[in-house]
Amino acid sequence: MQSEKELVEGCAKGERSAQKALYDRYCRKMMVMCQRYAKSTQEAEDILQEGFIKVFASIKSFRGESQLSTWITRIIINTALNTQRQKLYLFPMVDVAHVSIREEEEVSLSSFHFSELIAIVQALPDGCRVVFNLFAIEGFSHKEIAEMVGISEGTSKSQYSRAKSLLRSKLEAGEKKYEKFGESKI
Repeated sequence: MQSEKELVEGCAKGERSAQKALYDRYCRKMMVMCQRYAKSTQEAEDILQEGFIKVFASIKSFRGESQLSTWITRIIINTALNTQRQKLYLFPMVDVAHVSIREEEEVSLSSFHFSELIAIVQALPDGCRVVFNLFAIEGFSHKEIAEMVGISEGTSKSQYSRAKSLLRSKLEAGEKKYEKFGESKI
């Protein structure tokens, strides 16, 4: 197995074997990330492909100041955001100065399969899905999200609150469905 440094050097030289090795090493993790931002598997695959094209095109600029996986993750996130940004203008977002997020009872995720959870996140409206991923999963602040996506901080908070509410409803509905039929998801 090649080291990260060898992979970067090989990719910078345009070596197909190094590109394939780099892709194989990181594609699964990046695909999961793409699926969280995309509406469908096909859209996630498009984001992944476009993201890796950007990785290979700019790998010469990788300076090793962070881990390679962190650098690739950032490119994939930016690619996903650019894809979503192109669509967001179609959907109105309500700007709310103060959003109160009420704490509710926890919903158990243990009865859900990973693919079901991804499908639930993918079903969120575009703005909610993007903000949910950036805030809850990637750990960005609402201020950072507002700058990245080109919305106000209040809109980011509003979209996150709406995403949580929609997710909670879908998860609760799923739990009740399995309780009703006495099915186990494991």
